[in-house]
Amino acid sequence: MQSEREGHGIGGRSPLPSGERVAAKRPGEGAFRSKPSPKTRAYARQMRKAPTDAESVLWYEIRNRQLNGYRFNRQVRIASYIIDFVCRGRNLIVELDGGQHCENARDERRTHHLNAMGYSVLRFWNDEVAFEREGVLDTILAVLEGHIHSPSPGLRFAPADLSPAGRGKSRRTWEP
Repeated sequence: MQSEREGHGIGGRSPLPSGERVAAKRPGEGAFRSKPSPKTRAYARQMRKAPTDAESVLWYEIRNRQLNGYRFNRQVRIASYIIDFVCRGRNLIVELDGGQHCENARDERRTHHLNAMGYSVLRFWNDEVAFEREGVLDTILAVLEGHIHSPSPGLRFAPADLSPAGRGKSRRTWEP
């Protein structure tokens, strides 16, 4: 019987040949996450300290599990992005957009990348939060509870395919 130092597993059995695994790797498994840039971390902190008016209004309504018990975080780093609000329990990102986001191709690429990571992205204009707060909260709640699965006229919602078999694939349903 050969010893374990010679590359054999417990009881003399050989380990799986290199490159073979019993189960497929899941996203993020088996590798260390890259350390986020210190600039990104500092920028996220700065954004938490000085939110826009719309962010302050929405945060006041959804913080501390006030929206039917769903937990949200604000100004969170996901990949190389800083997200306005995220409910990680439901993989939902809520973004608030000002005028600079009108017809922005970067926002579409960002949404597509976040969808590929398994997140659904729901976007509102700052004015919607200011003047239609109840409607915004009702829409967020409807998405969280699964009543809205796809975009409708006037709704900027890009759902991700969250099924385990299709995780990582996205349905492109972005409405600029």
